[in-house]
Amino acid sequence: MKSTESLTLKSLKKAVSGHAAAFRRLTRLEPAGGPGEKVFPPTYEGGDYATEQRRILVNGEAQTVETVLVNSQQAEANRNELAILDAWRENRLASLPVVTSDFSNTDAPEIGQITSLEAPHRIFDAILRDSHINDTPFRKTDYGARLDTLNLRNATALFELCPTALDFGVWDSTGPKGGLGVKFARAFVSEVFGVEALRGRKTSSRIDPLPIASNVEVYKTKDGHWTVDPNKAVKKGQKPVLYFKKKDGGNPGRPSQVNLGNVTPSIKWGGFTIDYAQQTSVLSLAGLRRLRFPIGDQPATVETDRDAQTTLAALALCAATLAAESGFDLRSRCLLVPTEPFVWELLDKPGEEQNRFTLTGDEAIDLFNESVAQAKKAGLPWMDEELVLTPSPDLVSLVRQSIEAFKTGEEEE
Repeated sequence: MKSTESLTLKSLKKAVSGHAAAFRRLTRLEPAGGPGEKVFPPTYEGGDYATEQRRILVNGEAQTVETVLVNSQQAEANRNELAILDAWRENRLASLPVVTSDFSNTDAPEIGQITSLEAPHRIFDAILRDSHINDTPFRKTDYGARLDTLNLRNATALFELCPTALDFGVWDSTGPKGGLGVKFARAFVSEVFGVEALRGRKTSSRIDPLPIASNVEVYKTKDGHWTVDPNKAVKKGQKPVLYFKKKDGGNPGRPSQVNLGNVTPSIKWGGFTIDYAQQTSVLSLAGLRRLRFPIGDQPATVETDRDAQTTLAALALCAATLAAESGFDLRSRCLLVPTEPFVWELLDKPGEEQNRFTLTGDEAIDLFNESVAQAKKAGLPWMDEELVLTPSPDLVSLVRQSIEAFKTGEEEE
């Protein structure tokens, strides 16, 4: 096996400019509590887990094993975006294009700020679409209008305003073309799955310190609270309305609906034990090479294309490296730790031993900053300052009314 070397801007640009297919990082993880500790993957529709059989190499031999998805591609992309956002907020990056909708000075200040690295659909999210610059909707401003011309052979505006979207994928489904809006496939894909997954059980119970009887009825009041006095309750006809939380299920009018009383001990399916987990991260250089970056009225050139593609590669590698260094505390009772160093493998010439690279967080940041400087020197547009938008009055009103509705609406019949 080849020895590892540090990844430099020169070697990265050489990889992007050549015929290498991808960078790949395979990381073995184990539960923080050690082998045998139960981990809790995400649940999906119906409360089920994403289990499947996979063919993987075990001690150099292909085997069919039971696996469970521990962190999806979408969740991994979000984790990487938040890692790069944190680095930007900590001023560790020289610059990064960020578009922000700021609710701080509105009637919904508790929302704070939502950036293009946090919005579900990135720069094409409806939150940003329905925000303004000086009372002009974002997509009708000079910035937003540039997004209307995007395609694979002209990705310059996205490189300028939201380069992370070119790494993690985006679809302009909320723009003027609706479902026919431009799509950019993910260039970077990562997921975590557990190997030799064995489904487990979980228990639940609670003994309330108060002597609350389960057959006492509680009713809903006009202000959304509860009472045991039927005369103070909301009436439906002449009958008092029993208190009930739709989302929690259970029996209407029981003290458990207001989180009082005992919880009957129960056993349900829950969690898995695994031999180990594996994170597979792949950055497609072939995918990045499909993107073109004309500047102004000038056609794209090989030189500027390679500079932009190298910057996108550096950005993805930086985000993935920072996310890995921040740890794998994926959710409650799902803390994983790596059992080996982080190493990137360049998938280049078939049949030959591949080059291997190390990359620390600080090195990844330096690599990214260097690539941005090179791209800007080549004349590629890059938004250095954060673009702050103001949410529209209608959006603020919708959020405010929704917040108020949640306070009482979730407890309606």
